[in-house]
Amino acid sequence: MGTRHALPAADASWLHMDRPENLMVINAVMWTDEPLTIGALREVLQARLVDRFPRFHQRVVETATGPAFEDDPNFDLALHVHHLALPKPNNKLALQEAVEDLMARSLDRSKPLWDIYLFDDYHRGSAIYSRMHHCIADGIALSRVLLSLTDLDDASVQVAEPHEHGNGGHGLIHDVTKPFGGLAGIGLSAASAVAKEGLETLAHPGHVGELAKTAAQDAGTLAKLLLAPPDADTALRGELHVPNRVAWSAPVSVRTVRHAAHGLGVTINDLVVSAVAGTARHYLEAEGETPPDELHAMVPFNLRPLDEPLDPDLGNRFGLILLGLPTGIEDQRERIAESKRRMDAIKHSHEGPITYGIIAAMGLTPPRVEGTLLDFFSAKSSMVVTNVPGPQREVHLAGVPIKGVLVWAPCSGSVPMSVSVLSYAGKITVGFLTDAGLVPDPQLLANGFREELLGAAKLVG
Repeated sequence: MGTRHALPAADASWLHMDRPENLMVINAVMWTDEPLTIGALREVLQARLVDRFPRFHQRVVETATGPAFEDDPNFDLALHVHHLALPKPNNKLALQEAVEDLMARSLDRSKPLWDIYLFDDYHRGSAIYSRMHHCIADGIALSRVLLSLTDLDDASVQVAEPHEHGNGGHGLIHDVTKPFGGLAGIGLSAASAVAKEGLETLAHPGHVGELAKTAAQDAGTLAKLLLAPPDADTALRGELHVPNRVAWSAPVSVRTVRHAAHGLGVTINDLVVSAVAGTARHYLEAEGETPPDELHAMVPFNLRPLDEPLDPDLGNRFGLILLGLPTGIEDQRERIAESKRRMDAIKHSHEGPITYGIIAAMGLTPPRVEGTLLDFFSAKSSMVVTNVPGPQREVHLAGVPIKGVLVWAPCSGSVPMSVSVLSYAGKITVGFLTDAGLVPDPQLLANGFREELLGAAKLVG
């Protein structure tokens, strides 16, 4: 038996959040216009993934003191890198259906918690679908891991030496996410109080006053997290089912979106938030529902400096912001302005570090308490929204140019949908992951989001 490394509390929390209807797996797809061979892919993965990041040749074992990583004595790359034929007609719909089928499968916990699939004949090239468990790392770190697979002349992702340890986020709204250093300690302190109060705090909201004394620096933020009412059921939120559906939009030029944001006096991220709100509003109207004044989204908040090398041990370093989306505002210009106001209000909040601490504290609680805490917090939102900045020029994998990239953040607890916006090579694409029983055709949402961005561009001419 090799050396065991205990999972940090936040990573343990994500490990334990797995549910059949919401697996804690970060999914990503890349595609090329030229064929990629399985031999070339496996060679790259061995050298740039398995050999560089220990978590990809380690399995998770449960010990008396909690889960730990240990080297898999039977590790075989061939068991993690799969070669499949894409069903005809080898188009986007065929790839979506193949991804949906694989997405429903739990990762094998007797092996390292990841798999990659190479699909031949996607249009004229190939598609690469990856599944990596959230306990290994958050979405922003795994996005950087995927980028590190590309040819080194085209990307500059640095990996720290094994003895170096960065303070090593998940998809982010990146003009809100500044490194907070010591503020993570505030989150851990507050979260410890939440964990100690446990079910008693959740059952009796009046105890927030006691909790606030323990975390006096952010009583208002804690009260917001604890006292915010759950989102009501709508056509977008309700009882969960096991199958998921995925879809993605046609790309929109970053230049077009940047021009619109500048003309409206907002940021690109303000436009993203407004576009999500508008998309949800129009979908509910099409379903015959009156949109609520607001729906809530959990927005991952990066706590890892993006200009530092990746810690080879990876891990999760992000918190979550509970953002109210102004779905009740009909006029797009007014909705954009209100989105900016709400985004500005949270930019200097400690909410991200505090929720990181809460997630870490959940990882230290008994499973029954952890599950109740997860249900309590996830009931407050209808979706997860991430915005991941990718490389702004085309990169290559094993010498083959990558034409498109998508990342889908997982949902947790009772959250039924994730919205993942990714920029790559000067273009913005959005991916939707939805509960099949609630939103059977998420392409309607993906198309609607794109129309919202293009509509914002029309406002400024």
